[in-house]
Amino acid sequence: MRLLWALDHGVRVESRRLEARLGVAYPHQLVIRIVGRFPSLSPGQLARILHLDPGSVSATLRHLARRGLLQRHRDPRDARRVQLGLTAKGRAIDAAMTEGIEAVVARTLRRLPEARVDAAREVLAALGEALGNPA
Repeated sequence: MRLLWALDHGVRVESRRLEARLGVAYPHQLVIRIVGRFPSLSPGQLARILHLDPGSVSATLRHLARRGLLQRHRDPRDARRVQLGLTAKGRAIDAAMTEGIEAVVARTLRRLPEARVDAAREVLAALGEALGNPA
């Protein structure tokens, strides 16, 4: 548990540093990163990725849209569906976050043997599933 808490603390510290620099809170940073990675994602898909209730995600999406960071548009193939995308301002914040937590994680994982990374992924997935949050 100490290792998980230390990891959580490190993520929160870096997120607060990014928040001070970019003016975007951690949960919003996460949504921006995911939508930036997967443009045209639906709100429901985003909720599943985040393992959150769609209503919780909806409030975050409204906030980001009001701030001009995210846009919603109709799926050209099915007008009943909404797709998400970042605005130019949202893309700028997404780009500014690339040297944050993800870069540290990527550099660290590249230094480790693939078998160890796979084993860690397996352990984390098992813990998530045991805690009711399947990966």
